Amino acid sequence: MQTLNVELASRSYPIHISRNLLSQAELILPYLKRKQVAIVTNTTVAPLYLDKLSKTLINAGVRVTPIILPDGEAYKNSETLNKIYDALLESRSERSTTLIALGGGVIGDLTGYAAATYLRGVPFIQIPTTLLSQVDSSVGGKTGINHPLGKNMIGAFYQPQLVLADIDTLQTLPPREFSAGVAEVIKYGLIRDADFFDWLEVNMEKLMALDEAVLSYAIFRSCQNKAEVVARDEHENGERALLNLGHTFGHAIENAMGYGVWLHGEAVAAGTMMAARLSERMGWLTNQDVQRIHAIFTAANLPLNAPKLGVEKYLNLMQLDKKVADGKIRLVLQQGIGKSVITSDYDIEKLRETLAL
Repeated sequence: MQTLNVELASRSYPIHISRNLLSQAELILPYLKRKQVAIVTNTTVAPLYLDKLSKTLINAGVRVTPIILPDGEAYKNSETLNKIYDALLESRSERSTTLIALGGGVIGDLTGYAAATYLRGVPFIQIPTTLLSQVDSSVGGKTGINHPLGKNMIGAFYQPQLVLADIDTLQTLPPREFSAGVAEVIKYGLIRDADFFDWLEVNMEKLMALDEAVLSYAIFRSCQNKAEVVARDEHENGERALLNLGHTFGHAIENAMGYGVWLHGEAVAAGTMMAARLSERMGWLTNQDVQRIHAIFTAANLPLNAPKLGVEKYLNLMQLDKKVADGKIRLVLQQGIGKSVITSDYDIEKLRETLAL
């Protein structure tokens, strides 16, 4: 088992990465205030892993309340959030009840936000079951829901007690979902870890084939990058915003197409290509670098071209981004492989050219 720590003083927590973690109650028990949990999952994950996790905990004397939600980004909203509150209230869940998020990014975000707000805060544990959630959304304490006008516009920074990344759960992940997760893995190489990007270029075929050693290393290295950034900038006042490479464009795509039509990782990949092309237009990125980015996303079976929404629609949607400051859209752009910058100092006409596709 590989273990990383997210260093946040009294709120530090471990990330365990290995196989068969759902069977190991001893990893979870030390983080329970009392032997009562609510496992929040969805209709896709529940038939696969809810019984296994529940039996592990019940056999250790833990009382388990299952909360099964509909699956998909389209349900990451206040109505679904209320279903969690309803179940917690009906089961008389107290402040000492721990919520466990068993699922992908949507379940993690919903459960984390419910934990942050139910009774003004209860503990929660992340057990991510998708690659995207294992390498990104389960780590760092960003929780929340979507609003019809914008993605992740309502939420809180609220850290989990523990993250368990069980690699076995990736065996049941559809290939499209796996590719979406690889987009976030590639992101770390692009923004701050050129050596990792080089390694991914060499090992992408094995990663896509779910080679255990390659997959474990990719998850570990991604979480290591994320943990380092979060430890330095928990509330995204500076460096953490770099983790949003491709996201300003990507969130606009998700919003315009309808939540769930494009997977988050797919939108991030297309958005990262837009950021790369703008960076090239700015003279910050060579054409050779853009071709390397193009090639690695192609190898990961990810979309390269964003939908043609029109310049004005893109700009209007991008104005809803959380990084907007003083009415100016701030973008994460590339200054080379492994080097990124957040800036509002870009040529607006070159941005318009990029959005014109």
